[in-house]
Amino acid sequence: MIKILIVEDERAISELIELSLSYEGYETTCTYDGKSAADILERENFDLVLLDVMLPYMDGYEILDYSKALSIPVIFLTAKDDLKDKLKGLKSGAEDYITKPFEIAELVARVKTVLRRYDKGDRIYFIDDISINLDAMKAIKGDTEVKMTSKEFAVLVMFARNPNKALHRKQIYKTVWEDEYLGNSRTVDLHVQRVRKKMGLENKIVSVYKVGYRLEV
Repeated sequence: MIKILIVEDERAISELIELSLSYEGYETTCTYDGKSAADILERENFDLVLLDVMLPYMDGYEILDYSKALSIPVIFLTAKDDLKDKLKGLKSGAEDYITKPFEIAELVARVKTVLRRYDKGDRIYFIDDISINLDAMKAIKGDTEVKMTSKEFAVLVMFARNPNKALHRKQIYKTVWEDEYLGNSRTVDLHVQRVRKKMGLENKIVSVYKVGYRLEV
């Protein structure tokens, strides 16, 4: 699983980023100052760092140096929106520079772009005897490919990316159909039922009362 370190001293922003990236299937760790970020980078391996520039104890540029030495890509998140600051960040070695306030969808898109650039995107997921190949858009159960519509496949991928997490119907709809959820759960429910049946996941994808569904693995 892709691991992302979030270094942001504003906890509300950090929690929003963590929640959004977790929904996308990424493993996240949050820290709130430069010193603890440096300590964590020395102890653990990460695929990407989301990094505020203005931090207590050590600033973002010092942490950028740590990350570069470990070959970990960095995206700066900062309120410093002057052009010279952006150029400084990019010239210092950051892969991207996002100014606050930002739309969370844009952040997620830029995260995925940087991960693809470093060939760090998870392209195959496994659920018991099921393998899900994102590049080929194939779902294989045992030795047999299971024919699925694009929406069914997208629903299956969403569960695979979020094992043991309750997924709200609204969340599934917005992610798979890329549209606003209007409160009619029938479309989501029908697709989940078909995925359950086709993949033999009747006992694995369970209903969560008044919420949606959870893949239990």
